[in-house]
Amino acid sequence: MASVRSVRSYSSSSVINNDRISYLGAKIPAEVEVMVRHVKDLDKETFRKILKAVVGALEGKDCREAVNVIQQNTALSQEQLSFIIAGAYTLLRVALRLPVSTLKQEAFKEDLKELRIPDDFIGDFSNIVYGNRRPILEDSALKQEIRLPTVEDLRWRVDVAISTSSLSRALQPSILMQMKLSNGESHRFEVSVAKFQELRYNVALILKEMNDLEKKNILKIQD
Repeated sequence: MASVRSVRSYSSSSVINNDRISYLGAKIPAEVEVMVRHVKDLDKETFRKILKAVVGALEGKDCREAVNVIQQNTALSQEQLSFIIAGAYTLLRVALRLPVSTLKQEAFKEDLKELRIPDDFIGDFSNIVYGNRRPILEDSALKQEIRLPTVEDLRWRVDVAISTSSLSRALQPSILMQMKLSNGESHRFEVSVAKFQELRYNVALILKEMNDLEKKNILKIQD
């Protein structure tokens, strides 16, 4: 298992406790819910072996051999094992993306209890997220993260076409833009004044919605 791909579909259920949404979101990922159903009757030794393979995947290691060994020494079907691995991977990956100051250890454990994960397993999950290996896991996550190029420079000027094959565009102002990306690529494109105003409006609207969202109590960091 060179890598673990999580299922992107989501179920309709949500976890809300004392007006605080689970760190996994208002809708719990489907693979996590399926995992919970399969770990209820799992022995601790097998669970820890699976968790070790998942941690290896989070660190970017090829864990196919480890998974094959687990498969050969347990009564779990290949499908059941895949469900548990996918759910555990998603559960840990989301937690590791959040700063410790945002997701407190007690809140993390409480969220897992709401999912009805066995207490012994909650302790193992918590030790991974808040243990000594966290810096290694965070560093690996950054290296594996797919990043798009960023904008390094943006220049623009207003242009008016005096001579054009289209009478509707004659003497109509447009905005010529040149964008340089962090990967060295440059792009030039033309934007009409109407489209530029639409872009400006939508950006302002998004910024306002982000500002309103940050004011909600549910997203505020609590000590």
